[in-house]
Amino acid sequence: MYSALGQASIERLTLVANHVIASEAVATERLRAHAGRCMQFHFEGWPTLLPAWPALMFRVTPAGLIEWCGESQSGEPALQVAIDASNPALALVQAIGGARPKVEVSGDAAFANDLNWLFDNLRWDVQDDLARVIGAAPARELGRVAGGVAAGVREAVRTLGGLVTRA
Repeated sequence: MYSALGQASIERLTLVANHVIASEAVATERLRAHAGRCMQFHFEGWPTLLPAWPALMFRVTPAGLIEWCGESQSGEPALQVAIDASNPALALVQAIGGARPKVEVSGDAAFANDLNWLFDNLRWDVQDDLARVIGAAPARELGRVAGGVAAGVREAVRTLGGLVTRA
């Protein structure tokens, strides 16, 4: 049984993922070829002191989007993705720095190839979404400021990463 907060979080993340996927016609075309197939994400080595992740199995819809399977998971997924989560703090720092965590994929090769393409090529255009709400000029300025902050954070992460590896 999932907590209400965990279930709501996964549902919101699914909506965000679908928003990003739907913004790129090639992405939905690639996923449409795998309609009805499931992919399961598992966090390997997750620390026992932290709350466990709910099962993350997603089904590809006929529209080329994804839906969370929730508790109704049955059968073997066509694709299994194991993500190294033995050190969540390090993984977060690396993600902020733009690096991907160690991932092991097993299952259907064509499905894995298309999923990898999505990870490599899809980005959320937050500035475009903001422009719809507050206008193009303010969104552009917010994007410029956020880009500067993000560059500073990435540089700080690289510096901290260098200090950690030396220690």
